[in-house]
Amino acid sequence: MTVAAEAETAQAGHRYPRVSLYALMLASAGIPLYIHLPRFASVHLEVGLATIGTLLLAIRLVDLVQDPALGWAIDRWPQAQPLFAMIAAAGLAAGFPLLFLLEPGGAVLWQLLAVLVLLFSAYSLGMILLYGRSATLARSSDPRDLVTLAAWREAGMLGGVVLAAMAPALLASEGDGTSGYGAYGVLLGSVACLVAILTLPMWRRPVLPGAALSLAGLRKAGAMRLLALALVNSLPVAITSTLFLFFVEDRLMLPGLAGPFLVLFFVCAGLSVPAWAWLVNRIGARTVLLVAMPLAILGFVGAGFLGPGNSVAFAVICVISGAALGADMVVLPAMFSIALTRAGLNASAAFGIWSFAGKLGLALAAFLVLPALQASGFAPGEDNTPDAIGALTIAYAFVPCILKLLAMGFVLALPTEDTTQ
Repeated sequence: MTVAAEAETAQAGHRYPRVSLYALMLASAGIPLYIHLPRFASVHLEVGLATIGTLLLAIRLVDLVQDPALGWAIDRWPQAQPLFAMIAAAGLAAGFPLLFLLEPGGAVLWQLLAVLVLLFSAYSLGMILLYGRSATLARSSDPRDLVTLAAWREAGMLGGVVLAAMAPALLASEGDGTSGYGAYGVLLGSVACLVAILTLPMWRRPVLPGAALSLAGLRKAGAMRLLALALVNSLPVAITSTLFLFFVEDRLMLPGLAGPFLVLFFVCAGLSVPAWAWLVNRIGARTVLLVAMPLAILGFVGAGFLGPGNSVAFAVICVISGAALGADMVVLPAMFSIALTRAGLNASAAFGIWSFAGKLGLALAAFLVLPALQASGFAPGEDNTPDAIGALTIAYAFVPCILKLLAMGFVLALPTEDTTQ
């Protein structure tokens, strides 16, 4: 190894933990918000489930324009990436406390809308920057180095999800179940401030230039197929994330175990990340997905046959489903980044579209299943009819199973060659 290569390896050793830290901060505004927001808004803010679902989908109309524009701006002013990184952290630092300190009232819907736009805008800016700079932050643009960076990044993401998913339960040691949300918002805001300071050095790395983005370029690189796959594949986990607390507390009747189940699920996802990354470099990304997706389907089907009190069986399902999620989080963004790097395209604008696709999946899940549950008569924390619980079970277990099968069809249509070589 040359002196220059040794120096670069040492720098990457310092940079990769910072990548994980920044990812941890961003993850708090992703899946955890969709886990906690429906219950927080419906129980504490007294907003109906159908209204919450419609609100989340309406915000995606902002993202439709905003996310590609943010990606364009990051590519247009590469020297400003430290500023973009700090603006994203500042938005999260302000948005989290504002959201979870909201109180019910006549203007709460408008307040909720404004704070969510702030949070999701900051989340978009940080995510597009972090993913779009994969080739810059990695040791090199070699596919194996991009997969290694993805493993560090997604491990940080999953760490942030665990922190943000379990914190309300830990902070609400006493009270009505929503008493910990104010402290939760302050905690996440404080984490964003600390992470901004610790990660600033990594954004000073010179940006690798790329060609301007175009639809023709995306198609030629094979990125359009990956975008379609990412959207379809995001729907199953989006639905289960949105309904997780409802399923555990109202179907399984295990409210005291919702937090531990979340931790188990995401810890298993995190522990699986190095193994999936190792497999990608040996058998290829497409093959890894075709191994992991049946695991996810097995978890969905198993959950559909559980009844009240089945804690051990659901713990096993959390292990299986968590491991499957680890593959999704590592493989798909790495495949997208590799495709863009091979084609020599500016990645940030492309990841602006990628970010929108992921958030659209979460919003569609909330928009489709929450009003349907409300129409079935389901009410969180209340005595629900068998039909309402049945509707919850179908939405949580069997609808995601069908969508995952559809995603497998997209994977089977991908080229059979190893996409990481």
